Amino acid sequence: MNKTLLSLMLTASFVTIADAKAETAPSTDKWQPRIDFEGKLGNERSRGEADLLIPLWQNNASMLFANLRGRMDNDDSYEGNIGVGLRHMLDNGWNLGGYGYFDRRKSPYDNFFNQVTLGVEALSMDWDLRANAYIPVGETSHFEESLDTVDFSGTAITYRAGEERSMSGYDAEIGWRIPVFSLEDDKQLRVYAGGYRFTDSQADTIQGPRARLEMKFNALPFLSRGSRLSLGLEYQHDDPRGSQRFAMLRLSIPLGGTKARSSRALTAMEQRMTDPVVRDVDVVSQGGSYGSPEVIRETADGKRIVLFDDSVNGNNVSTAIANAGENTTVILNGDYNGVNTLTTVQQGQDILGAANLKVKTPSGRTVSITTPSASLSGEGDNNGSGLFRFFEMADNSSLIGVKAKITNSSSAMIAKIEGKENVKILNNTLTSEVSSGSSAVILTIRNSRNVTVRDNKMNLIANGYNGAVLQILNNNANIDFSNNNLNMAGTSPVSKWVTYFLGTGVTINNLSGTGNTSNLVTCNISGGYTITGSIETNGINLCPP
Repeated sequence: MNKTLLSLMLTASFVTIADAKAETAPSTDKWQPRIDFEGKLGNERSRGEADLLIPLWQNNASMLFANLRGRMDNDDSYEGNIGVGLRHMLDNGWNLGGYGYFDRRKSPYDNFFNQVTLGVEALSMDWDLRANAYIPVGETSHFEESLDTVDFSGTAITYRAGEERSMSGYDAEIGWRIPVFSLEDDKQLRVYAGGYRFTDSQADTIQGPRARLEMKFNALPFLSRGSRLSLGLEYQHDDPRGSQRFAMLRLSIPLGGTKARSSRALTAMEQRMTDPVVRDVDVVSQGGSYGSPEVIRETADGKRIVLFDDSVNGNNVSTAIANAGENTTVILNGDYNGVNTLTTVQQGQDILGAANLKVKTPSGRTVSITTPSASLSGEGDNNGSGLFRFFEMADNSSLIGVKAKITNSSSAMIAKIEGKENVKILNNTLTSEVSSGSSAVILTIRNSRNVTVRDNKMNLIANGYNGAVLQILNNNANIDFSNNNLNMAGTSPVSKWVTYFLGTGVTINNLSGTGNTSNLVTCNISGGYTITGSIETNGINLCPP
């Protein structure tokens, strides 16, 4: 049941009341339709309900009725119930009843579940006995990706699918009228005790006690004869859901105006024939990682996944990445210190720290997993050419979600992209710190196309000669530098800090970038250039201007 349907039900109920109050012709029917409104304020959630009971057939001792209910709570859950029941008054002072419902619920996970409820009851002035059975029908489970679990152990990634599952079960209660008021009094106090149990082949069993205390006032002076007000407290506890406590208010109004509907007032047991049906308020469901364990081996686009285990450390991480091979997704797992080597990334490789990765399960589903965090620190290397660095990027490669800090007394940078296409640097924290008469750089792009640098945090600590966050040299095309947070610091003169260095005679066909922020914005172009587009920083600064 969605919000619109529930709103229509409530609106229709109010219209029915208004129409009924306008009616003046008396009826000889003993029992008339009733509308109940209930609110429950709880420690875990609160909910409201509208409940319409409609007699379909009756005689002096029996009533066949229909019951429509709509319910919502502050957990974004909605439910509707439609049912029929039969109640009969025995000469010995007991009312016996039975009923059946079809229930439909939208859970907080936006899944829909259906069930059938069957129940019986026996009510007297002093005792209440009730029991209900709940039977799921239709689709009883839904995949719920937010409940997936992933374990990264050794070189294996083990995935278990999250599901929300509806549960079958039953409940029962016994109630007793506390004799603080006489049988004829318009006020009655009752206490109830019972329990419930809901099971499923995968989910944890939900079972526990339930108790409530209810004070009912009949014949309210400010409403029509037959109106009732109930105040109550309710408590229940089970291990999966914990303790739940509610304070309840329920107003019951007969539909038919202020005139009497029969020639005499109803007895207390006749009034009980239109008591609300008491049953569990929800189609009970539970969420968890109930799927069978599956070992993930490839990404959604078919790349082989390589997960590093404890055998990979700062001394051999560069070799391990190279050995993983082309067109692989390499997942770093942990902290790699003392990385004093240069990693030559292979064509089509993705190097991942903490990232969202779409993978394919052996059962054929495509799901998203979050990979573990990873960091690298050390001096890097230059293999005899250029600045010391950690990464030499390749065609169709990416660096995503990694914390990398290079510290060197010589000039150093995190990564170089030279003569490459389709490179992505995303969601990383990159720090370059140098000392002495050296240069600190984060990224260098030279003679490359289709390079995306987005959503990174870049820290430049220049304690030597100078520093530049981004260098773009020679001929390039389609360079996107956006949503990066830049911070420049160190002991070198501020006049030597450069945010963007565009080399002499640089050509960039389609340079773009928005959403960048920096504590200092400088744009250095040392000579003639041919550039279409620009990088925007702090909302106003452009490079080139």
